[in-house]
Amino acid sequence: MNGMWILSIVLIAAVFDAALGCTHTHSAALSQIKSVGIGISSSGGCSNRNNPKCTSLESVRCNVIRCLKTLKTSSGCSITVTGGTETGHAGGTYSHSNGYKIDISLNSCINNYVTSQFSYIGKRGDGAAQYKASSGNVYAKEGNHWDITFTATC
Repeated sequence: MNGMWILSIVLIAAVFDAALGCTHTHSAALSQIKSVGIGISSSGGCSNRNNPKCTSLESVRCNVIRCLKTLKTSSGCSITVTGGTETGHAGGTYSHSNGYKIDISLNSCINNYVTSQFSYIGKRGDGAAQYKASSGNVYAKEGNHWDITFTATC
């Protein structure tokens, strides 16, 4: 019975996070991803959201961090974040700047996981191959990274 109670509280918290637009500071998000062994890389060696050479997690949605952690644990793969909420990405409702998207490095483990576990849904307008998880989250294989849109609650 206690397990059901705990599960109910976790689900309610997830729904409220999504509904209220919960976001993290860069340091809080970084702490969360590092706690499960997810790395972060920046071509500029910085985290300033206003610098396109930086990799920032400032104002990333709480659900995105939860989904990224789920991806890490379910895949068992090495994951390195290479793009977050910093300027320089395309706009839109479910964009990087609005905290819904994360870029991660390509590697054979994560490439195999995405392409074997998720459904191929065709190419995006820019030619990126897209895969959709059963949750509804979409993974687009861009040149040197996966561009992931996390719109479903994890």
